[in-house]
Amino acid sequence: MTMDLSKIKKIYMIGIKGVGMTMLAQFLAAKDFSVSGSDIGEKFMTDEVLAKAGIKVIEGFSKDNIPKDVDLIIYSTAYNAENNLEVDSALAGKTKVLTYAEALGEFFNSHFGIAVIGSHGKTTTTAWLGFILKEAGLDPNVLVGSRVPQFDGASLAGKSDYFVAEVDEYQNKLQYFQPKGVILNNIDYDHPDFFPTKQDYENVFSEFIKKIPTKGFLIANFDDASVRKIAGLHCRGRVISYGINEVADYIAYDIKQQGDRQYFRVKFGADNEEIEGAREDILGDFSIQLSGRHNISNALAIIAASIELEIPLNLIRTYLEEFSGTARRMQILGQFNGATIIDDYAHHPTEIEATLEGARQKYKNNKIIVVFHPHTFTRTKALLDEFSKSFGKANEVIVLDIYGSAREKQGGVSSQDLVEKIKENSNASARHISTLNECEKYLRERAARGDVVILMGAGDVFRIGENLLKE
Repeated sequence: MTMDLSKIKKIYMIGIKGVGMTMLAQFLAAKDFSVSGSDIGEKFMTDEVLAKAGIKVIEGFSKDNIPKDVDLIIYSTAYNAENNLEVDSALAGKTKVLTYAEALGEFFNSHFGIAVIGSHGKTTTTAWLGFILKEAGLDPNVLVGSRVPQFDGASLAGKSDYFVAEVDEYQNKLQYFQPKGVILNNIDYDHPDFFPTKQDYENVFSEFIKKIPTKGFLIANFDDASVRKIAGLHCRGRVISYGINEVADYIAYDIKQQGDRQYFRVKFGADNEEIEGAREDILGDFSIQLSGRHNISNALAIIAASIELEIPLNLIRTYLEEFSGTARRMQILGQFNGATIIDDYAHHPTEIEATLEGARQKYKNNKIIVVFHPHTFTRTKALLDEFSKSFGKANEVIVLDIYGSAREKQGGVSSQDLVEKIKENSNASARHISTLNECEKYLRERAARGDVVILMGAGDVFRIGENLLKE
């Protein structure tokens, strides 16, 4: 499906406060489209981004909200004709209607699209690469699934043909994209409500990289066995690999944490064409502000992509170091009672383990308290054992009630089940506290100077931090 974008002037977005929808709305407004939308009245982190972009948001849904002269309606798949009056009215009308993923695909496919995919690290990798392209003067279009302080929002609307986007595998949204380049970070089974088996989940990535053209490229994490397997089988373009102490094109080694920074070296593990600024098979020393081994891996992917896009090595080194991260990824919110309050989006066992590994490197002797907000009953049930083993670097774990999805069958597992499993599989103390308010009260009474409190999950657990810091 292709759409004549030159005929689109006015766009209306249903469910505009969702992270992806906000990212797209900000981008479209910056591209001089007239954008408005609707959503529920509850306040989200995205409200500020939409307000800054001057985008009108109607709170509450009504078919009368939709402008009569709109050229395109985009809706979040959290809604459908059965549960939303506006979606029902839009689908019954004559105006062009697209889901969020279809709309993003239309804009992505009209450019030199570079898709960042995988189970973990998409947001950070997309923002980091976009930041380097921007600072190096390539003027890219970039869409990120979180607010990026150095973008003053979640997107960049550049004038070049480059379009870097975080693309989600859930509900096979990948089917709407035709990439010229792909960064594949990892494949780690997730979204069991949509992908019944691990093989079903892996297949969606295999099918996507088959679409890379012969002149395109795949930047692949060879530390990941599943990525390594499908890269060689399914990609028609050039495969550029990276890994930590692994056989790959780009290899990170001699990794050190010093203060708030990580330092590492990069070398070539295979024959490479001469790169400006490189000495024989050594690219040299790099440093980054982000913690954790997983961010060394993300940095390798970005170095490889930046070199593929012919950015000089000295600029890559400088801007890699200057990137400060995105919202909700080990984001320090402030201090309460002498305790450091951190917000993090990790909601899968692998993400939790990697994040806490990085936190422990940085906060070696501090007491780490994790407040975990499990996201969806299906994920919690399917990965219960893996979740219970992922908190090993924490001293204390507080598990809130499960944040369920409207699209899934509720129940089948409880937060108390997870607490009992954590006690079996970890040295961390664990307790169940049902609500955000109860947890806030608990932390007010117990958080002490030197503690590190990590609010973790894909829901609204960050609100605990906001309330603690109001005073």
